[in-house]
Amino acid sequence: LFHHMTCLFTQFGGELMSYTRFSVARQTDGDNSHVEMKLAADEEEGGEIGRPEHLHATMPPPRRSGRNRCFLAIAAVLLLLIGFLIGYLSYRGRMQKASRCLDGSGKCEITPTASYLTEDDETEEDLVPEPPVYWPELRDLLSKKLSSNRLPDSLRKRVAEKTFEAGQSEDENLASYIHAQFASFLMDEVWNDEHYIKLQVNGSSNNKVSVLKDGEEEELESTSAYVAYSKTGSVLGKPVYVNYGLKADFQKILKLGVSLNETIIIFRAGKITLAEKVANAKEAGAIGALMFLDPSDYKNTDELVPFGHAHLGTGDPFTPGFPSFNHTQFPPVESSGLPRIAVQTISSQAVGKLFRKMDGEECLPEWRGGVIGCKVMLSSKSNMTVKLSVNNIMVDRKILNIFGAIKGFEEPDRYVVIGAQRDSWGPGAAKAGVGTAMLLELARVISDMVKKDGYRPRRSIIFASWSAGEYGAVGATEWLEGYSATLHAKAFTYINLDAAVLGSNHMKISASPLLYTLLEKTLKEVKDPTKDSGSLYDRVGSDWVKKIVPLDLDNAAFPFLTYSGIPVVSFGFCNKDEEYAFLGTTQDTLQNLGMTDKLYDLMRAATEVAGQIALRLTHDHELFLDFERYSEELLAFQEKFLPYYRDVKALGLTLDWLFFARGDFQRATDALRRDIANSDTENRVTRRALNDRIMKVEYDFLSPYLSPKDAPFRHIFFGKGSHTLKSLLENLQLLRTRKESVDINMLREQLALVTWTIKGAANALVGDIWDTDNEF
Repeated sequence: LFHHMTCLFTQFGGELMSYTRFSVARQTDGDNSHVEMKLAADEEEGGEIGRPEHLHATMPPPRRSGRNRCFLAIAAVLLLLIGFLIGYLSYRGRMQKASRCLDGSGKCEITPTASYLTEDDETEEDLVPEPPVYWPELRDLLSKKLSSNRLPDSLRKRVAEKTFEAGQSEDENLASYIHAQFASFLMDEVWNDEHYIKLQVNGSSNNKVSVLKDGEEEELESTSAYVAYSKTGSVLGKPVYVNYGLKADFQKILKLGVSLNETIIIFRAGKITLAEKVANAKEAGAIGALMFLDPSDYKNTDELVPFGHAHLGTGDPFTPGFPSFNHTQFPPVESSGLPRIAVQTISSQAVGKLFRKMDGEECLPEWRGGVIGCKVMLSSKSNMTVKLSVNNIMVDRKILNIFGAIKGFEEPDRYVVIGAQRDSWGPGAAKAGVGTAMLLELARVISDMVKKDGYRPRRSIIFASWSAGEYGAVGATEWLEGYSATLHAKAFTYINLDAAVLGSNHMKISASPLLYTLLEKTLKEVKDPTKDSGSLYDRVGSDWVKKIVPLDLDNAAFPFLTYSGIPVVSFGFCNKDEEYAFLGTTQDTLQNLGMTDKLYDLMRAATEVAGQIALRLTHDHELFLDFERYSEELLAFQEKFLPYYRDVKALGLTLDWLFFARGDFQRATDALRRDIANSDTENRVTRRALNDRIMKVEYDFLSPYLSPKDAPFRHIFFGKGSHTLKSLLENLQLLRTRKESVDINMLREQLALVTWTIKGAANALVGDIWDTDNEF
């Protein structure tokens, strides 16, 4: 061939060039490619294919030849070009098919190769290709295999027992059952994780609330229900009712000139967690707190006393920031979120008795609930006090988290985690039973799809059953703390199944912005079981994102998002403007849960939503995480900050750097989107590098300037503390209402923390260090 080319060039008076290379570079718009061709000596004459361009081979002077040989040379070149065009068109066709997969408009190649990196003695050509499994087929297969008939079997496990308290025999027996079920599904790995934790439980005698007046004590209520991590002992104080115990409620009563020092605060359940209510009471100067279920919010609960915990945090409060693998490895330390005041729950019936004994001002109209005779406080002349006696004790318990894994065929070290709480203070049918049943059904179905239907997920799926969830997501948090060095780099989504059905006519959704787009697509593809036609998306409406509910501390997804920086989704069915009355009580039974209309159809629909999310995330070439959503979230905060621009400037500070950092993040997301569009997503190494940049977005919003031990929830959007964007906004608002209360140095630090966290997230999203810019 070289001889023929020589003839061609010399025939037309051209000079022989010394190197041949074909370079196909995909253009930005993806329409055409250019071909760069340089001529090289063939190997027999001393050249070497693939050497650098600056190396040249020396060749003898070419010989001239006849016309016929030149025509043959031309034909050879034409054949070469035709072969190249055929190869290029085939490649382009595959890329177009892949792009159709990303938006769900068509079929695409889904099945991964055997592993992310082939063995040293095995090339990619040696691998036997599997028949492709397209997303529509996979989605339909999941829906076909899910059965609402299997869900009651798991729920019935909770009928025979009155409680499944963490670390007790009932909890361990259920853990063994789940382990056996995972094993029967022939999952790739099944294992237990043991943690040794400190829990506070009820003592040998019941906790008691009584009234003291004129030297006489009258018992209002004695109950076996308790609030974990309460201060123990007896306290006496004047009772004061503060509605839901929100900060706004405390501010309102303080404006009335009521002193809360040394008082016992009464508030009703709802709006925020019990731990947050208790923290607000302690901050106001109270020495005790009582919470009840108001009949206007929780119907038919007059005599019910709920359980709860008062730790303003998650995990074992006696090993904050450390995993509870062995207490002896750590010095004695306690979480700053422990309440330090006495806390107890009581029935609304007992609160009614207490209100009737109070002779002070009546409740504000908006504070009145379902308890008759609501009073805010005592009169100034009254000598009545409330005595609260808490007899809880501390115990050491071993708890078990149970795991089953389906390993990915291409990237087994990247995984989605699906989890559900197993323990409960009562029967826990709604609190833990529903999620556990859904977890087992998903594990069974997806395992079956892999073992029998040939589905080969690219990435792994881990199924987790947590213990000690009632005490503040202890099992989940201890697992995150135990493997914090690796989980944030490997787990890229957590799907929470807890309390997924508490009603039927409404949906409640909490999620990371990275999952909004995927969640919306999923809701459009799952049928609404309560209607003859229509999807779950029709139920939530096009403005569903505006109704997103912030995660609270009692949700196991909270530490995944705010401590480990892992995107999360938590969702469920409920009744609009009506709480599930029996959650966290001894009446959370299958019988009461069974009053929910179409219970098992709703459970199946929720299972299908979780299953579709997990499969889509482990199936596509590109991780289905919408990293551009955070640009919108940052812009929304910038619009809220903008009205205070002059107020900040008057203090000698500026918001400009924060706004510039937001702009940098926007440009970084644009750059990543261009990189994805211009990259060969068929190349596994390229694909892996791009996906790693996508999955780190959430983690990069954890402020790196704070200690995880002292401020565990470091996420600037969803965390807890002064480093968050929400806290910064609250401080800016104070510049208009109570400027004298604003700490300028704290404000300066807040601006620095959020600005450089956003800037750092932008730099990480760009990619390589030489592509970043430390200037605004």
